[in-house]
Amino acid sequence: MNDLVMTLLVLFGGSCLGFLFFGGLWFTSKKMLSSKKPVLWYLGSLFIRVGLTLLGFYYMGQNNFKYMLICLLGFIGTRFIVIRMTKIKEMKPIKLDKEY
Repeated sequence: MNDLVMTLLVLFGGSCLGFLFFGGLWFTSKKMLSSKKPVLWYLGSLFIRVGLTLLGFYYMGQNNFKYMLICLLGFIGTRFIVIRMTKIKEMKPIKLDKEY
């Protein structure tokens, strides 16, 4: 039972890391469009997101390959959720009648 609880916690932790990473990527992409210095947004976000993700994997993995894979499963699964949540609906073009 203890192993099941730990497995679920690691899966949840991987999901949290995924939301942090991919949600942060989405947020950074939005901010870069209106920023005067988009390179600072990109590099700052990259280092923060990758650093926190690696630390999270290191602590949740606990030198156990099984926990690392479960954490990765939660991380990748969250990617699809974030993509679906942030997807922009496709707009149909409006046909205008020409006025003479």
